[in-house]
Amino acid sequence: MSDAWEGKKLPEVSLSSSEGNTVALPKDSAGSWTLLYFYPKDDTPGCTKQACSYRDNLEKFKEAGAKVYGISSDSLDSHKQFIDKFNLSFPLLSDPKQSLSGPLGVYGDQEWQGRVFKGLSRDSFLLGPDGTIRKVWRKVDPTKTVAETLEAILKEAGA
Repeated sequence: MSDAWEGKKLPEVSLSSSEGNTVALPKDSAGSWTLLYFYPKDDTPGCTKQACSYRDNLEKFKEAGAKVYGISSDSLDSHKQFIDKFNLSFPLLSDPKQSLSGPLGVYGDQEWQGRVFKGLSRDSFLLGPDGTIRKVWRKVDPTKTVAETLEAILKEAGA
């Protein structure tokens, strides 16, 4: 089943990056494959597994010509601590006002251990070089998503 966003242009947004700049999407990703992976919270078990797996496989993404950005609602200070603690080697973007996660349907009611709260779901979006969303993964498994997203990039990019 395809997601309603597949085949559409990513909404234009500028988000603060852990690298000290602002990333304007999709403009700053033009010309390359880009994986945007949304995650609930810095330095939590599932998010740490997912981030470390992207870190450990980042060279494979680069070889495929792809950029990787992790996105959560956490502050840049929180991102910096998360990056430093786990030696993450790719930028984390901060979306505290849900500028991108809101329109993409990532932000909303989440359930964990029987509790319902507002937050981000673990969703990933693959952008083509033209800024079009080529593939969407919703509520992914943090231990399997890296292999799935890399496989899709290799297939889509013909790498």
